[in-house]
This record gives sequence, C-alpha cells and structure tokens, in this order.
Amino acid sequence: MKILAFEFSSPQRSVAVLQSNVAGKLTSSEVIETGPRGTNAIGMIDAALRQAQIEREQIDSLAVGLGPGSYNGIRLAIALAQGWQLATGQNGVKLLGISSPECIAAQAQEEGLVGRVTVVIDAQRGEFYVAIYDLGPESRQRLGPLRVTALEEVRQLETAGGLLIGPEVVKWFPSGRLFFPRAAVLGRLARGRTDFIAGEKLEPIYLRETKFVKAPPPRIWKS
Repeated sequence: MKILAFEFSSPQRSVAVLQSNVAGKLTSSEVIETGPRGTNAIGMIDAALRQAQIEREQIDSLAVGLGPGSYNGIRLAIALAQGWQLATGQNGVKLLGISSPECIAAQAQEEGLVGRVTVVIDAQRGEFYVAIYDLGPESRQRLGPLRVTALEEVRQLETAGGLLIGPEVVKWFPSGRLFFPRAAVLGRLARGRTDFIAGEKLEPIYLRETKFVKAPPPRIWKS
C-alpha cells in the first residue's frame, strides 16, 4: 500500500509518502516546511511524490493529522483529503484521521523516550491541550483523555514528574522537549489500519464547543 500523509497542525508542516520496497521494507519520503508563512501544500505534495518516484494515481490511502492545533492548517489538510477522495471516485483513495498528540507521542517513542510524557499543545487563551502517555520500548498507552487545561495545572504536571513534550512547549516550559507531529510518523501509524472514513466525516479535533453569536438585525432609521 502507498500512503500519503499530511500534518499541518503545528508550526512545522510536513507531507510524506510511505511505500514498501522490493524487500518488503517500509520506506518514506518526507518534505518539511517550518515557519509562520502560509503552507504551500500542493508544492509539498508534488515534492514528496517526486522523491518517492510515484504518481498521484498510485496513492492508495491518505492519512490526515486532525489536531488539535492550527485551525487553518488542520482545515487545509482535511480539505485536501476530501477533494482527493472526491476526485478518485467511489472506489478511490481511502482516508484515515489520526490525532496529532498520538503522532507526537509516537515520534517521541521512535526517538527512544520511555516512561511518562505529557504532550502539550498551545490552545490559545492561556490554555493548553494535554495528553499523558506511558511510553515503553514496544508499547504506548494514553493515560486518560485528551483535554484542555490551564497553565497552572500544566506546571503541576511538570512538578509531579514526567517530561513535557510538544511543538512549542519550550516557550512556556524550558525544561520541556520539542517534538513536532511528523507526516512520516503519521503514515506509519496508519499502516495496517482499516478503520477508513468517508471524506465528509473527517473532522478536526476540537475540545471547545464552537459558539456563534447571532448578529442583531440592522437598525432602520426613519427621517
């Protein structure tokens, strides 16, 4: 299976192509873009496909990072996946959505971290998304749900032990360690999974209720 993965939820955006070589080993080609500027998503996809030496039509499935994180980045990744599936028809490309904290924890595990780690992602408004994982050499378990919490509670988690990790964690916690969700890791997490989803059902991971304020009716002035 040839997998194309998008991860646009953090300040480091990435696209990766994963495929098995002639020996059956999984190989990956990854393109990474860092910085505040807008994401050149199509250019990144084309570059990753060129590195992998395959055509768009050869992609079997797409893996998408669902956040939480950058609203615009996550929506862009989902829109690309939805459009790709729509263009390939009923029997076309398959879609998977994976949480970005899961991707970060898997990245840390691949780099040899073991023990308890807390994934910390900026949620704006002085709050953070947090998810605690127990990492072993061959296992990874999330300890409780992903949730939104205040700065003070994250400080308490740091004091209680365990490493804080995440895409911007050192801005608030200098003893933390930077880990970005990577598309290549996302693709490896998707390998072997069969819980595919229709494009219209792909949704960003939001932990806050979306609220809309209805605008008041226009005032009519009478002369």
